[in-house]
Amino acid sequence: MTCPVAHDGFDPTDPDLYTERLPLEELAELRRTAPVKWIPQSPQVSNFGDDGYWLVTRHADVKEISTKPELYSAHRNNVIIRFAEGMDPGGIDAVKVMMVNMDPPEHTRLRSIVQRGFTPRAINALKDALVDRAARIVHESVKKGGGDFVTEIACELPLQAIAELIGIPQEDRGRIFEWSNQMMGYDDPDYAVDQSVGQQAAAEVMMYAMGMAEARKACPANDIVSKLVAAESEGSLGSDEFGYFVLLLAVAGNETTRNAITHGMVSFFDNPEQWDLYKATRPETTADEIIRCSSPVMSFQRTATADTVLGGQEIKEGQRVGMFYSSANYDPEVFADPHKFNITRDPNPHLGFGGGGPHFCLGASLARMEINLMFEAIADAMPDITKAAEPRRLRHAWINGIKELQVNYV
Repeated sequence: MTCPVAHDGFDPTDPDLYTERLPLEELAELRRTAPVKWIPQSPQVSNFGDDGYWLVTRHADVKEISTKPELYSAHRNNVIIRFAEGMDPGGIDAVKVMMVNMDPPEHTRLRSIVQRGFTPRAINALKDALVDRAARIVHESVKKGGGDFVTEIACELPLQAIAELIGIPQEDRGRIFEWSNQMMGYDDPDYAVDQSVGQQAAAEVMMYAMGMAEARKACPANDIVSKLVAAESEGSLGSDEFGYFVLLLAVAGNETTRNAITHGMVSFFDNPEQWDLYKATRPETTADEIIRCSSPVMSFQRTATADTVLGGQEIKEGQRVGMFYSSANYDPEVFADPHKFNITRDPNPHLGFGGGGPHFCLGASLARMEINLMFEAIADAMPDITKAAEPRRLRHAWINGIKELQVNYV
């Protein structure tokens, strides 16, 4: 008899759930018993004027949704399942112009432009600077003896990587980090008193990026921004499109990778034999296992464009479906011993970068590089790092965040 862990009122978009843990036990039960399950939500909670969404927990079903953009739209209701309660519907509509919330052919056009910044050559060109930066981060921190791993170790390299990629001056990078925290902290009172703080931070990022675009149009430099905004008539980005692109990078390229690094450190603390193995062998597979286990983006949604069937369940046109990567990445049909943190796991077909299809993460190779470089630097400079206190988790509906992790560096 199955234990009724996931009770009738269970909603894995409730941000209060995540202040303590991921609801892995509940999601595992649903994979077994109701892999496509209706989750009721009041219109006030959902912000979409409907009465709920379909919760999708199996790896195969998440991949199916991801690879059928003609049937499952990212644009119709955006990709976020649950915004802050009482969110202005106008604010939800405004972000439909972000690439993550687009469908083909608009998405195809925009992605074909911005992927110029994520070629193997462009990413490899960052490596030497990021190796040096990672070494500096850990050497400066180890002098302190201990501190907050999130702010002193995990946060800086992802920020520096994005800033290097698009040429943000060093003196402005701290502002981008602060704005990013405020944008993504709308569910957590430690970061934002109300949603207006996050909205203002997003506006600041937009204005800053649009200013960069205009400056490069007037005076081009030998950098990726100049290439992306050179001339709209030649298929480049408009200043507003570049602004939304940087806004997306502040979340997809900064927030998610720093949370992956922090979760990776927690996983090593919880599995010391894996830390010993890492220090001895430094396997390239480490980054993917960290991403699988942490699922920094826990969920995204799509909206059905026609009546269909998914996992044996009838889905009606206009209904939302929530893809829970944090469940799919623990699916025992795909991963042997899924709850074991195994840095040599190979193959590792996790969905932490999305389930394939047009929205697969552009910066996947950059994220892997950052995670591996950061842990190589930690293993070199502070091999005996230990946890000083339990991590403090972010209260958030779809980002698996840690906002504080006190450690001893030596």
